[in-house]
Formats: sequence, structure tokens, C-alpha cells
Amino acid sequence: MTDRVTVQIDGGVADVRLNRPDKLNALDIAMFEALAETGESLAADPSVRAVVLSGEGRAFCAGLDFANFAAMAGDAGDVDGADSARFRRLARDITAREPGRITNLGQQAVHVWREMPQPVIAAVHGHALGGGLQIALGADIRIVAPDAKLSVLEIRWGLVPDMTGTAALIRLTGEDVAKELTFTGRTVDGEEAVRLGLATRTADAPHAAAVELARDIASKSPDAIRGAKRLLNSAGENDLAEQFLEESRTLGELRGSPNQVEAVRAYFEKRAPAFTDPS
Repeated sequence: MTDRVTVQIDGGVADVRLNRPDKLNALDIAMFEALAETGESLAADPSVRAVVLSGEGRAFCAGLDFANFAAMAGDAGDVDGADSARFRRLARDITAREPGRITNLGQQAVHVWREMPQPVIAAVHGHALGGGLQIALGADIRIVAPDAKLSVLEIRWGLVPDMTGTAALIRLTGEDVAKELTFTGRTVDGEEAVRLGLATRTADAPHAAAVELARDIASKSPDAIRGAKRLLNSAGENDLAEQFLEESRTLGELRGSPNQVEAVRAYFEKRAPAFTDPS
């Protein structure tokens, strides 16, 4: 992992920040790798019960680093030798998947947040453009500043969303809105993003609001939270019979478990529950 991403864990909440503020947290190979590695590390940490994903400085993420974009187009430009070579390899075979995964590296930098068992809340301020927006769409919940600027920007460069964005846009906004945003690349502010389904709600201080929500989630049974995320993720993929069976399976696993019993006891004893981390 590099210094492209910082992580602080407190009270079961992982505060993850894109850490390239001088470049508005623009995406390069090192950022892709750091995001994927960070997500995979946190997913495997049973003490982490919720994640807040944000950007340092004036923006959440302004999208692809333009120097890397030049490398993708075949001109190494200002990209350092190692990064240029790695980016060129990715560009030459964009269909190559990460080992054992359904994603390439850029897609995994987003998909890791959706597939991890813990809830992820994106706190968006400033710009979330192109790949930066797609990273936010990988979260379970998005809290955005009213004046944030969000755009499916790829059409400006003659490209398409390629970091799992097409699936996320359809799921969140519906087909017609997803197409309008993708075909035009127009910028929407935080208020419109909420109306369209790109964001969950606005807050003047999105990071503080995200941390508050994460702490609330972290106070609930981690087994139930993980089970709920898994079920809600699969609801659009399973047929009804399989989804209903998965609900029953998950309930069967939870019912009578130590954390479920603790939730009931704490409620009736009017105290804060003391849950154990998943094994």
C-alpha cells in the first residue's frame, strides 16, 4: 500500500481518505492499487464495522490523472517510468482480469467497496468526476455537499464509464437517467445528485455526517449488518425464489447467535450492547 490512501480506525470505523490533494486526488496506477489493497485489507479485518471513504483537500476525486490519460493514448508524457509501463499494460489489455476476480485493476478499486462485508459511506465534497464519481458509486451510501460537482465525464474524452459505473448508474438512477448523464457528461450539484439517485442525502459537512452515520452503524450487530448488506446487494441479481431463500438462510444463521441474543438483552436491559467481532 502507498501513501495514496490513508486509513485511521477508531471504534470500529475505518476513516479512509484518498490522499493526493495537490492533484485533487486524481487517479493514477498507484491510487488504483492503494484503493484495491486498502479495501481488501479492511474487508478481512473483523474489528472494522463500517467505512467512511473521502478525499483530502478540496475534492473527493477529480477523475483520471491526465498524465496517465496521455499514457493510455500512447504518449508517456510526464508519467514516471514504472507507472507509465504499468498503465500501458493495463491499456493494452483492458479486458485482463485481476487474479481470481471479475474486475480489472481500475474496476477493482471501485468494486472492492461494494463486495466487502462492511457498509461503506462515501463523503463527497468538491469534485467527483468520471472515475472519481465511479469510486463514490461503489459505496453503499453517499453523503454529498450541496455544492459538490458530480459528472459522468468520460464522454468528454470519447470514452465510456469503465470502472463498474454502467452497472451502478442503472441500479441507482434507472436506465433513462443513467443514459442522459452518460451521453451528455453534464455536471450536477449535490442537491440534484440526490434527486436523481446518485447520492443518498446532502450535508454541509459530509465527512462529519458520514462518520456520525458510520458510528451508528458500528453500534449495531455486525453479523446482522453484514447479512443485510449481502442480501441487499444480491436482491437485484437473484430471482425471487433464490432471494427469499437467502433471506431465510441468513435469518436462520442469525437467530439465537450470541450477537443476536445480546441485541435483545441489551434492548430490554436498556443498555448499550456489547457485540463481538465476526470470526
